[in-house]
Amino acid sequence: MVRGKVQMKKIEDATSRQVTFSKRRNGLLKKAYELSVLCDAQVAVIVFSQNGRLYEFSSSNMSKILERYREYTKDVPTNKFGDDYIQQLKLESANMAEKIQLLEISKRKLLGQSVSCCSYDELKEIEDQLQRSLLRVRQRKAQLYMEQIDQLRCQVQTFS
Repeated sequence: MVRGKVQMKKIEDATSRQVTFSKRRNGLLKKAYELSVLCDAQVAVIVFSQNGRLYEFSSSNMSKILERYREYTKDVPTNKFGDDYIQQLKLESANMAEKIQLLEISKRKLLGQSVSCCSYDELKEIEDQLQRSLLRVRQRKAQLYMEQIDQLRCQVQTFS
């Protein structure tokens, strides 16, 4: 019997999810043990269940392995992103916030809110934009009607 490929998404059924967690956790811990024995590697695995329960395996003293890990990562920069990149993200975020604010103002105006403070030219532009939008909606509606009429004609022809 061939096993099917498992789709990588959360298992919705709680019982199935728990069974899968237990089986895969045991498989993971077994593989960690095999790696430590076969390759004489120092291995540490820490798993927290959905309920917050701790499962762990270490080929030697867990504290020593964690300390070694901390020493190793101390030399590696923890900041994966440089300050320039962070500044760029902040700038993009500010620009996006400004665009969102402008879009919200535009939306309110199109809905007829906050138009009391608009100038004549702004009101004329809103009217033109609404006219163009109305024209597109009417064109789409006519297109859908024509498609539906064609579809009904085809149905009538098949019955004849």
